[in-house]
Amino acid sequence: MEENSPTTLKKIQEAALTEFLDKGFLGASLRQIVKNAGVTTGAFYGYFSSKEALFASIVEPHAKALMGRFMEAQITFAELPEEQQPHHMGDASGAYVRWMVDYICQHRQPVKLLLCRAEGTGYEHFVHHMVEVEVEYTLQYMQVLRRLGRDIPALDKSLCHIIASGMFGGLFEIAVHDMPREQALRDVEQFRSFYTGGWLKLMGE
Repeated sequence: MEENSPTTLKKIQEAALTEFLDKGFLGASLRQIVKNAGVTTGAFYGYFSSKEALFASIVEPHAKALMGRFMEAQITFAELPEEQQPHHMGDASGAYVRWMVDYICQHRQPVKLLLCRAEGTGYEHFVHHMVEVEVEYTLQYMQVLRRLGRDIPALDKSLCHIIASGMFGGLFEIAVHDMPREQALRDVEQFRSFYTGGWLKLMGE
């Protein structure tokens, strides 16, 4: 087998996925990955400059997909005329969450790697970045409601951060616990209803 073949790359990434899932990025052994892949160290460095570069090659497509679709949903909603936004409040988020469930179920292992085993890499704060975006757009939407004449109580940014952190933590339980798709869809819809009710209560509705 040629050590610069696509098969070699696939073997390295498959061995790395197993090792990273088992031990996390920090605990994973590059030597063990190379051994399990059945390639030489030289072959490894023909593809990757470091263990982190290898980790990134596995999770980056999924990080881009999850964040990209999330940002698309946020921006699409924020660009609606302000008077239309309250009527479409749940549409974009609901569509994103359903897409996310399907995406996680189709790419369970690399997504789990991204969400649960990334300590020590540039992806360590991936969920935190999503939370920060959610908080920023939530605060913007509250300002829209005030401009529309709604009596919205003052909510601290810290509270919005706590709520968003809990929401994403709950959503990503799908990946953490390898939920079957149908169960995940059912649980997430009920979870969204729970959060919607909480927000309505905070908003005084």
